[in-house]
Formats: sequence, C-alpha cells, structure tokens
Amino acid sequence: MTTFVLVSDGFTGGWVWEETAARLAEAGAEAHPVDLTGTGARSAPGVDLEAHVEEVVRCVDRIEAAEVVLVGHGYGLHPVLGAADRRPGRVARIVSVDTDLPQDGEPAVRSVPDPDVRERLVGGAGPAGDDGWVPAPAPGTWSRWGSLHGIPAEALDRLERLASPQPARTLTEPLRLTGAASALPGTGILCTVNGTSIDLIQMLMESGPPRMQTYAEERFRFFELGTGHWPMLSAPAELADVLLRAAAGGGRRLTAPVREHQQPSHLLPFLLDPPERPRERIGRVDFHLPEADGPRPAVVFVHGGPVAPDQRPTPRDSPFFLGYGRYAASTGIVGVTLDHRLHDLADYPQAARDLAEAVDAVRAHPAVDGERIALWFFSAGGLLTTDWLAAPPSWLRCLAANYPVLAALPGWRAVDPRFRPADVVGTADGPPIVLTRAGLEQPVFAATVEAFLAAAAERGAEVEVIDAPDARHGFELVDPTDASREAVARAMAAVHAHLTG
Repeated sequence: MTTFVLVSDGFTGGWVWEETAARLAEAGAEAHPVDLTGTGARSAPGVDLEAHVEEVVRCVDRIEAAEVVLVGHGYGLHPVLGAADRRPGRVARIVSVDTDLPQDGEPAVRSVPDPDVRERLVGGAGPAGDDGWVPAPAPGTWSRWGSLHGIPAEALDRLERLASPQPARTLTEPLRLTGAASALPGTGILCTVNGTSIDLIQMLMESGPPRMQTYAEERFRFFELGTGHWPMLSAPAELADVLLRAAAGGGRRLTAPVREHQQPSHLLPFLLDPPERPRERIGRVDFHLPEADGPRPAVVFVHGGPVAPDQRPTPRDSPFFLGYGRYAASTGIVGVTLDHRLHDLADYPQAARDLAEAVDAVRAHPAVDGERIALWFFSAGGLLTTDWLAAPPSWLRCLAANYPVLAALPGWRAVDPRFRPADVVGTADGPPIVLTRAGLEQPVFAATVEAFLAAAAERGAEVEVIDAPDARHGFELVDPTDASREAVARAMAAVHAHLTG
C-alpha cells in the first residue's frame, strides 16, 4: 500500500487536501495531510521553517509503512525537502506540486509570488500590520499567489474563509540540506494554467540556469495538469490519479540538452576577434577604452541571467562581454560591461539599481561623453529595459537588445510585475531601439518580442529590427557564422550611428 504525506502551500492546512486524500483512500492508498503548526496560532510566535520540518519528520516517524511519498505544494515543498534530508531512508519519492525545487540555503521568500510581501520580507521591514506574521491574502487577492483556474465557488470561499496567517520566519529562514536526500526519486506535477509546462522546463534546461539540467537525471519524472495553482481544489480526482502514477514511477522523463561543445556555451569564444584595448575596472564596472582624444560616447552592455553568485568567470570577464567591450572600443566608442546582481528571478529590482548606479559611474568617467550613452541588453536582461523606456533621459541616445526576453515567462511569478517593457514602450519620447532577433529563438522568448514590437508599432516607437534568420539564442557564441557576424556588425553600426550622429 502506498503512503502519502501531503503538505500544502502557505496560509492553509491539511483541510485543503481532504478531497484528494479521500480519492487516494478509495484507490487503496494511505494519505496523511499535515497541519503545520503556527499558522494562525498567535501563541506560537517563534515558529520557523525548522519547526515545520520537524513536524513533517514526526509525521513520517509515526507512520508504520517502511517508505512514504512526500508531497509538497508551494511553500510546503520546503519542509518536505527538509524532512526528506533527515529521513532519507524512509522516503520513496518526493513529489512537488506546481513548485520548483529549492536549493540548500534558499529561503521560501525568494519564490513568494506576491511582490509586495516579498519585498517587505526581503527588505527586513516585516509584513505590514502584523509583527512576526504574514497575513493571509484578503478575499479577492488570492490570484497574486497563483492561478485560481478551475476552483469551484464554494471551494474558493472555503479557501478564503479558512486561510490563516503564516509565521514570517517560516518564509525567511534558509532551507538547510545536508545532501542526504539528493539521490531520491522526484516527480514534478506542473499546473499548465499557472504557467509551467514540460516543454518550458525542457527549454530552460537548454538555455536557462545550469541547475535546471539536473532535471534530465534518470530519477526525475514529470506530469502536467491543465489547471491552476490549487489542483487539490480545482481537480482533486485528477491530482489523486497523478499522485498514484507518480508513486509508481510514471511520468515523462526529460532529455539532456545536446551540446555541440564540451564547455558551457558562455565560455565559448566570441564570434569576432577585436583587438584588446586598455581596460579600467571601477567596482562592478569595466571600461574598454578606444584610441581617442577627449571624451567619447559609451555603450553599456547589460547581461541577462539569472547568474549564480559564485559563477566564474563573471559576465564581464566572459569571452562574450570581453568581445563586445573590445568591439565597441575598436569602433571608437567606450565599451562598458558590468556585473549586476541578477542571481534569482526575484532580483530584478536589485539588478535595476545596480544598472542605474553603473550608468551614473559611466557618465561621470572622464573618458566618457556623458550626454551620449547607449544601453544594450541581452536575453533575460531585456526586462531591465522597462525603467529606461518609461522615463528615458535626454542623454540616452539609443537602446539596443539582442534576442531579449521582454516579458516574464510563464511560471516566473517571482519577477516583480513592474518589469513589463511592452507596457511602457512608446509611452514617452524615448530613444531609437535596435532589436536583433534570432530566427531560431525559443518560441516562448520570441512571443515576448512579438508582443513588444506590436505595442511599439501601435504607439509609434522607433524600432529597427535586425534579423538573424538562421541563428539561435546567444548566436554570438553558438553560431559563429558569417551571417551571425553580419548581424552583430549591423547592430553595432546602428548603435554607433545613434551615438555619434
């Protein structure tokens, strides 16, 4: 008989699993929904993540079955992983429901989808109005925490009625893992209406953060449910069926990306070989200086991400940005690269601040004409165009972007909703835009570009599109063809003309 331990997302308790648990019992399985302590119990202000981990451990210890399947939904995956780390011999499989696997040292607040709550907790201000507690979402605001698609009216009413505050320390305390459970089988149940899908995970394995490639390991399987973030309320029978199939080892296995090169793509050589120029480093900013007398225009190259904080070389020391910085200098303008702190999807506000500080430093540099600046964004750095499109300064002569991501992708709930370039393009008298489009782009990325271009056309924004029809995302490294070189040269010539004309 299969035995499940079910741990729900924040603000809820074991009651949210009632219908799914009943379906599992009808199928001959044993289900143990967990009521985590401290939610709503004002007499327990010290409750933290470790207390919830211990509660799940105690639940596992009380179960007679030799092995259990631990199921975590949203925040609930944090205590589930902590318990599996302490009792790896008792766990047959870990199942995540509409939730990405957190890593050792990550607090749950990093994936809190409500940006206001996340900012207050990360900033140390605490949740407004309740010392030590995060108030449950008010009626009508639950969609900020995940799609409500498919939830019947009576079930949604019950969710709003029975929800209770979440102890803040359960969200801010880092998850501590020893690695004891790192080899356990895992299953991801992806709720497609909430923005995740198997195809999206496969795409991110190929072009996203390196840790995504872990999902190609034989121990991982995936299922999809065509519903929102709360399948135990919107599709309890379907969820129970998928849980049973997951426990039996079912699900789709993803394939590892096929690499044409042994080294990671970000370490491949740049497709051009511009001459090395003097490089000056000031804090997080590097200046590639041209052979020129007097101040010169500058182009600031803005990397994408997220980039792990311990990644070496950092972006500005990578072949890619060394190449772009030197190439700009070879044309007679200052090429500027920087390392901003986009380490996680929740870090866009910090990255935006880093970029703004870097631009101030660039404009103040004696080798730079501070009235002639261009900003050039790459990949997921494209979201950082928002502030400059919304309020373009007079000295910003051009904004460029290569294969950009111009809207948060499905499932990127941690991205601050302020970063929506299509909402602001053309709303102010901004600089011309040079957009380089990869013809073999990932469809989810390409869709954000097309939506941006449509908004730009509707509002009369000046956009020059440079197409590289046979090129992929990051083509300067992965597709070093004559056509790719021509696209880079055309983009640089366009930016140069806007800066010097």
